[in-house]
Amino acid sequence: MRQKMLAATVLVVGAMLSFTGIAGADVAAETTVTIKAEGRDLFGYVKSPSPLRCADDRIVKVFKVTQDGNQLIGTDNASLNGDRYMWSLGNTGLRGKFFAKAPRIDGCEGDKSETILVR
Repeated sequence: MRQKMLAATVLVVGAMLSFTGIAGADVAAETTVTIKAEGRDLFGYVKSPSPLRCADDRIVKVFKVTQDGNQLIGTDNASLNGDRYMWSLGNTGLRGKFFAKAPRIDGCEGDKSETILVR
């Protein structure tokens, strides 16, 4: 009986330590990247509950969707514009389908925007 009790205690303590390790693990902050077009000007925003870590100066890559795959057309760093973190490529002169991507960085999730059509 005593061995069973000891074994059960070891299992419970081990499970608690394991759970505490998972709960205490560093969790990446959610990140959202958007894309918009005004004419052929491409811009958008990076949003996060941890903006100083995940939005400020965040690299955003913009891709054009082609038959041969996705073509990187430019990058920008998001910066504070009013109360939001904005990125902008300016006038690309390009038509087609585009999306923006904020790659994952330490402590912050990555995100991919919707795909938009620019005419």
